[in-house]
Amino acid sequence: MNVILIEDEKPAARRLSRMLSELDIQVSTMLHSVQEAIEWFSTNEHPDLIFLDIQLSDGLSFEIFDAITIKSSIIFTTAYDEYALKAFKLNSIDYLLKPIDDEELEVAVRKYKEQIPQKQQLQVDFEDIKKLLINPMDRVYKKRFTAKVGQHLKIFLVEDIECFYSENKGTYLHTTDNRNYLIDTTLESLEEELDPKQFYRTSRKFYININAIKDIISYTNSRLQIKLNTFSEQEIIVARERVKDFKLWLE
Repeated sequence: MNVILIEDEKPAARRLSRMLSELDIQVSTMLHSVQEAIEWFSTNEHPDLIFLDIQLSDGLSFEIFDAITIKSSIIFTTAYDEYALKAFKLNSIDYLLKPIDDEELEVAVRKYKEQIPQKQQLQVDFEDIKKLLINPMDRVYKKRFTAKVGQHLKIFLVEDIECFYSENKGTYLHTTDNRNYLIDTTLESLEEELDPKQFYRTSRKFYININAIKDIISYTNSRLQIKLNTFSEQEIIVARERVKDFKLWLE
């Protein structure tokens, strides 16, 4: 299997390459920019599989495919889940939300291998995904959530929610008055319901409200620890691979 990575952050590319090698998959080439990728595809045989980051140092990676017709299968690696998850799912083998999880990587690779015998080839609609990335303002986001409390249904405005988090296969919201409520949804469903200007997914377990951040502390291995105004049930850590994107979100 011929596999390449297109990722502008070299430490993240090396980490993903190591993770793939543990699955007996060797990465033949690492590319780090739109221009480098265009030049490479112009003179090399296209690989079987591409791990593709969306945001590269010199632009969106879709610019590569404006210049070159790609014949490879694609697994997206992205921090932009809140904008384009639906398009990613429809137009690729899979997507991997950074920081990439070992088990989810293995599942994505398995999905690709299962498609080989059937010779399935998804046609990626990059324009569809690009529109979702560039024009998020057109989307309508939820203003309130509900939770069942005894025999009652309680309403919460999003501005009164410090964070959403998962625990023991359940999804909870934590309010500004320091209370937790179990809600009937998943973090994956929230990805299309929360305003990305207000809420950020720091990990697979947390969405945090920018207005609830009390402190941001340097943590081990170039990570960040987030302190919210009242939430204290678990540590909220931003992985090293997401620190750059998190800082951009803050600004």
